[in-house]
Amino acid sequence: MKSVFSLVLLAAAALAQNAVIGLPKQGQSVTPGTNITVQIQRPNSLTGSEEVALVIGFQSCPSGPCIAPTSYMGQILYNGPFSPVYHETYNPPYQNFSVQIPASAPSGMALIGVAHVTLVGAGSYPYMEVLNQTVSVA
Repeated sequence: MKSVFSLVLLAAAALAQNAVIGLPKQGQSVTPGTNITVQIQRPNSLTGSEEVALVIGFQSCPSGPCIAPTSYMGQILYNGPFSPVYHETYNPPYQNFSVQIPASAPSGMALIGVAHVTLVGAGSYPYMEVLNQTVSVA
C-alpha cells in the first residue's frame, strides 16, 4: 500500500511541473524567414523543482499530418537553458524565445515542438515532457 501511495505522490508531483506553450497560439500564421516569439509558461507548484533545459523544434508538414515531436523534433530552433520569471501579475512565470521560421518552410501546416526537462523534488527526479503547437505557414 505504501508503494502505491508513493507512486501516486510521484505522479502528482510530476504533473504539477507541466509547462505550457503561451505563444504562438494554435493555428497562428507565420511567415518563412521571419522571427516569432515562442513563449513557454511554467506555473508554480508546491513541489520544488530545478529547470534543466528547453529545446524548440520546427517541423513542416504541408501535405499531411506532422510526426509526433516525441519521435522527431524537426529543425532545432533553440537548445539551451530555461529560466521562467514573473512579468505580469496575471500570468504565470514564463520565458520568451525569439526564433526564426526557416526561410525554406513551404506554405501549409507546421508544428512547433518543445521538449522541457526539469528536476523535481528533494531527490531531483528527472522529468521530461514534450509539447506541441500547430501553426500555419503563409
